[in-house]
Amino acid sequence: MKPRPPARATAHPTRRGVLAGLGAAAMLAPVAPKLSLAAGDNALPLKQIGDGVFAYEGAIELETPENQGATANLGVVVGEQTVAVIDSGGSLVEAQRLIAAISEVTDKPVRYLVNTHMHPDHVFGNAAFRDLGATVVGHANLPRALEARGAYYLQSFREQLGPALIKDIAIVPPTLLVEDSLELDLGGRRLDLKAWQAAHTDNDLTVLDPATGTLFAGDLVFVKHLPSLDGSLLGWMRQMDGLAALPARQVVPGHGPVPSPWPEALAAERRYFEALAADLRKAIAAGTPMAEAAAVAGSGEAGNWALFDAYNGRNATAAYAELEWE
Repeated sequence: MKPRPPARATAHPTRRGVLAGLGAAAMLAPVAPKLSLAAGDNALPLKQIGDGVFAYEGAIELETPENQGATANLGVVVGEQTVAVIDSGGSLVEAQRLIAAISEVTDKPVRYLVNTHMHPDHVFGNAAFRDLGATVVGHANLPRALEARGAYYLQSFREQLGPALIKDIAIVPPTLLVEDSLELDLGGRRLDLKAWQAAHTDNDLTVLDPATGTLFAGDLVFVKHLPSLDGSLLGWMRQMDGLAALPARQVVPGHGPVPSPWPEALAAERRYFEALAADLRKAIAAGTPMAEAAAVAGSGEAGNWALFDAYNGRNATAAYAELEWE
């Protein structure tokens, strides 16, 4: 049977997409199954960072069998009726550990899983939340991105995570899509979701909890961990001011310390992008070949970031190709 196309959330005339009637729907919808944990698993350590707001701080490492792919920061927001989870982690094992941790802080059902973007460390645990009955929410571009790259992600991460962790992972796309902005109603608490143009990827989504001023920024914000570019350097730089203007007091970055102060958390990322762009523009003007330029561009930032050698060369290569045509 051909699957139904995902539902799309369209923009309200005020530019805020509103999930109409969601509060009533939450009252009438079937209650999600009670959270459970497979025997032998340990609950993921959650840090409470606000009233009803929790986060897991991922390891600033590459994904390995030893860390179970648990390198991204994850979030949990508890409303009066339901729970929203922000990103599902880099493996089903990690997702199950997150579910166990949620069960320790609330018995309310998980109604939503919000994916901030397409990368495996943020979406490989989706199936665990789908099986709880949660609605998966994402950027309008996310289903297409996962369809295009899902098989590659499963193949390429087999070596990094090992066969035991990868074997049960499924690519689960969102069914509730955000084209501009959207409110989720958790009962007595709302979350404001915003879709961004091409930046870290072309499917970045942020989640703001106005009640506590907590922003879940996904990989639009990196702290200590070098940013990774899979979208547009110029687009990311253009949107920094818009990001900084979001009315938050603290941020859960995609990678880095949880929480971090807002908007101060953007400063190092902005500095790195400006240095990388300046070095590449100079190289392009001088006619320096891409490979040669990418080997040294941004090198003045090397001492300021973890995983610099793992990501800077790729960032510089992608940015060179973009800046060459500006």
